[in-house]
Amino acid sequence: MRAAYIHGIRDIRVGDKPTPQPAANEVLLSVSAVGVCGSDLHYYKEGAIGSARISQPFVPGHEFAAHVIEDRPELGLKAGQLVAVDPAKPCGHCEWCERGHVNLCPNVEFMGAPPTTHGAMTELISAAPSQIFPVPDNFTDIQAVMLEPLGVAIHAMDLAKMKRVLETVAIIGSGPIGLCLLQLAKLMCKDKVYAIDPVGYRASLAKKLGADEVADSHTAIADWTGGRGVDLVLEATNSPMGFQIAAESARIGGRVVLVGIPDGDQYVPLSASLLRRKGLDIKMSRRMGHVYERAIKLVAGGRVDVDTMVTHRFALDKADDAFSYPAEFHDGAVKTIILPNQA
Repeated sequence: MRAAYIHGIRDIRVGDKPTPQPAANEVLLSVSAVGVCGSDLHYYKEGAIGSARISQPFVPGHEFAAHVIEDRPELGLKAGQLVAVDPAKPCGHCEWCERGHVNLCPNVEFMGAPPTTHGAMTELISAAPSQIFPVPDNFTDIQAVMLEPLGVAIHAMDLAKMKRVLETVAIIGSGPIGLCLLQLAKLMCKDKVYAIDPVGYRASLAKKLGADEVADSHTAIADWTGGRGVDLVLEATNSPMGFQIAAESARIGGRVVLVGIPDGDQYVPLSASLLRRKGLDIKMSRRMGHVYERAIKLVAGGRVDVDTMVTHRFALDKADDAFSYPAEFHDGAVKTIILPNQA
């Protein structure tokens, strides 16, 4: 079968991959759609995220939907059924899993995480039953894919701990995660929700999805709030300046949740005195916990629009375009999707 491999920086090629042999109790799946995530783009642009480096040709992809190949009545699954797949399989018995922080499990098997665990940009894949989430019959493959980035946003919102009525919120970055955060903030916050993105078409999309105000620079937040800053900042960028911008945008004693992964694995610049003098409450958000059920309810109920941010679809042979378009902000790209089993 075919798969898209990252061989190195900006080097994606389609090649052969052995057909997976599911382990005991695993389920064989036909991958119908895979999203290109911001973390995938880091591997594409930099070949690494921190110590996680591509040392050999590697199949990315952890946001995906699939169809069940064979009936599995003991699992309640039917052949052809559309499912979403949680890419994470935490060990379930380490200290952090037992504390409920499964997203921080050091022993996790995470699909599409180099150097060894290949992802879903391929035709067939196997998964454990605990990773498989059947979706409602009226869901599309694209909506099932988007449950993963929405889940990341739900986890970040849980960390944000909305505390008071009429809090103000700023979303820094209007990529797919930022746009999911924006819609969740609008559900929870009855005061202003602002969105910042230097890319004009992304800021416009944030406005379309409900932002009260948008701008290309966070300096606008000072104008909108009379110099106070906002109660909560949700940072979802790939900019090394993201942390600093978030801190500058927050009020004294405000809260910051960092969701984005900075290029180069560094925050630069970062003013310690700014963080200290404002007494900020800062959280780092990584992946997600058990949130798929909530993500399904939000999409099924029409409370979060995950379709509008999906701008491009590509066959597997065009995987390089699926990466280069969002990497270069080409042709209005926000979320690109690869369809491994379509020509």
